[in-house]
Amino acid sequence: MSVKGDLSSSEKQLFNVISTGNVQEASRLLGCKDVRVNCLDEYGMTPLMHAAYKGKTDMCKLLLQHGADVNCNEHEHGYTALMFAGLSGKTEITWLMLDAGAETDVVNSVGRTAAQMAAFVGQHDCVTVINNYFSRARLDYYSKPQGLEKEPKLPPKLAGPLHKIIMGTNLNPVKMVMLVEENPLLLEAEALDKCRRVMELICEKCIKQQEMNEVLAMKMHYISCVLGKCASFLKDRDDKLDGLTKSLLKGRDSDGFPVYQEKFIRECIRKFPYCDVTLLQQLVRSIAPVEIGNDPTALSVLTQAITGQVGFIDAEFCTSCGEKGAQKRCSACKMVVYCDKACQKLHWFTHKKVCKKLQEQREKQEAEAAKLRMQQSNEEDKEANEAADATQKLKLETNSNGNSAAETAKPVSSEDADN
Repeated sequence: MSVKGDLSSSEKQLFNVISTGNVQEASRLLGCKDVRVNCLDEYGMTPLMHAAYKGKTDMCKLLLQHGADVNCNEHEHGYTALMFAGLSGKTEITWLMLDAGAETDVVNSVGRTAAQMAAFVGQHDCVTVINNYFSRARLDYYSKPQGLEKEPKLPPKLAGPLHKIIMGTNLNPVKMVMLVEENPLLLEAEALDKCRRVMELICEKCIKQQEMNEVLAMKMHYISCVLGKCASFLKDRDDKLDGLTKSLLKGRDSDGFPVYQEKFIRECIRKFPYCDVTLLQQLVRSIAPVEIGNDPTALSVLTQAITGQVGFIDAEFCTSCGEKGAQKRCSACKMVVYCDKACQKLHWFTHKKVCKKLQEQREKQEAEAAKLRMQQSNEEDKEANEAADATQKLKLETNSNGNSAAETAKPVSSEDADN
């Protein structure tokens, strides 16, 4: 075991090189015989911890390739490389640590996990990555025959496309349908049924394992519901999944709210097979009292529970697929945003019914806001004028009082004195 602060000259140089991000020099130093990749500085930090905290992605890759221990927790406060990755806010480094086998449930000296540390400093994207991580190896288990099975539960060719869906952090059902449509291997009802069944098995395993993972179980159940709905559409209709997408996007005439999507997500949550799970009860308490069409929506509540995202107010989300960071607005109403023209075109069939109404609503709000600003400006001008008048009046009174005092204090002339 390495001793804290017991560093060779080359190891000290390595720590300095990490700060600069010089990968070539670091690679040269790691080739030296007197350099230990898991050496500890005086605080118990390894080179990997330093690289993760400083956000040096290439350096992290290099250190992991040379055998850096991703789960070392000799840090004086029990921090791990994954915790430092979360603190850095670099999602790619967070992925690297997880792919290297970083444990997510380890706590530091104040009892916080890596996800909790990232949330504490506002790095919610890293929280989302940690909470949604599911290794490919865990899925590949189902792509191999087990026991007396002649065929695996999941055909190996489906493991990749399914893993992409599992790792997604966007739980909007429209986005999931898009991911299914992107891969021809999934556009078969039989293939989707097999994927759905595997999701159900993973959900069951998450609940029955020694350390229950309610969040992952709920996510797997939700994915299984979406895949099941896709399979049923492929069986019953010839238009592939276009009908399902339109159903999920169709908004009501009054305000464009996607009623079917809301009902579908609520139904998915209601069908969760383990009624005693705390997460399910929390979701039901949050969603059940809310009338359909009001906030919070079922999607927002589910997303926050599963991914840990809390940035819904600060970020723009695509009205069609729910992707974060959408910037393209409808040129007419300017009230809805999209990822790109494809998403805008996909949503137009229902948005066009309320676009003019939303435009009028926006113009009315802008007019009222302008009127309010004008009133505030007038009030401020009035107050400024009143203050100026009061100041001027005070000056006049001061001058008047000063003149009176001067006259009172006027020296007595010699004539007056004689009289």
